[in-house]
Amino acid sequence: MRRREFITLLGAAAAAWSFAAGAQQQRMPMIGVLSSFTHTQSRPQIAEFRRGLFDNGFAEGQNVAIESLFADGRYDRLPALAAELTHRSVDLIFAAGPPAALAAKAVTTTIPVVFVVGFDPVTAGLVASLSRPGGNVTGMTLMNNQLGQKRLEVLLDLVPRATEIAMLVNPVSPDTVQEIEAVQAVTLRRGVRLQILNASTLTEIDAAINSLLEKRPHALYVAGDPFYLSRPDEVVARVARLGLPAIYPFREFPLSGGLISYGNNRAMAYRQAGAYASRILKGTKTADLPVMQPTTFELVINLKTAKALGLDIPERLLALADEVIE
Repeated sequence: MRRREFITLLGAAAAAWSFAAGAQQQRMPMIGVLSSFTHTQSRPQIAEFRRGLFDNGFAEGQNVAIESLFADGRYDRLPALAAELTHRSVDLIFAAGPPAALAAKAVTTTIPVVFVVGFDPVTAGLVASLSRPGGNVTGMTLMNNQLGQKRLEVLLDLVPRATEIAMLVNPVSPDTVQEIEAVQAVTLRRGVRLQILNASTLTEIDAAINSLLEKRPHALYVAGDPFYLSRPDEVVARVARLGLPAIYPFREFPLSGGLISYGNNRAMAYRQAGAYASRILKGTKTADLPVMQPTTFELVINLKTAKALGLDIPERLLALADEVIE
């Protein structure tokens, strides 16, 4: 081989090695999504999270990779799934739902964690404070527990003569205690008896509903649990057997035939979580990002269901409604 050809080949090899080394140094960051739901149930929320990333300069497959693991409503699987994400060396974990957030926090103190949860993250031990979370965890709280009091007030506006209300909760959910305490504060003040129904599976929901068929309360409050939210059609169908006014935490329930919901815009929350993830990937410290709180809330009423129940919705609530389903 001539000397000039050898030098040319050597230069090409060096350039190729340099390019490969540069590509290796510029490894695409990876986000691990940890969801309490199934893949199908998580799709809308993850799409909004991706939108938040995209709006802030990150497109999946171009400059960020996303690996998703799903617990399918089985919270006991989350610790192992969270550990698996750390073994995959993700650069950030996005935790969808309170059980996922707690599982992610438990497995790492170094990988940034961005969450969307319903409960108070300070009381739950996720962060030190809302304004200065500290550590490696921050995100969005949906204020589900504080909203629980407002939901109950709305329910009592619908059924002003109610003296007994049943509350359907998931006993294995980490935010259940907080929500019960919030609702109890209102029932005690209003002199209303509160009956707690525990159900963490569809079979247990059936049993809880059956227990109310003989001694019927005046209304039902359905707690804001991820398991219930992942199955709005099934939950609403079971509640319908009671023929009672029921209030739900999110719009998915009246869209599935439930009577009324009061809560926040979950799509916006997941987009904001994507924006936070973008900021962290760009170098902002997790500890410097305060926990976000929603500023807009939605009242959704299903008039078709109200008519089937023989219930007249007060004009005041109709005027306040963000959406009326007819």
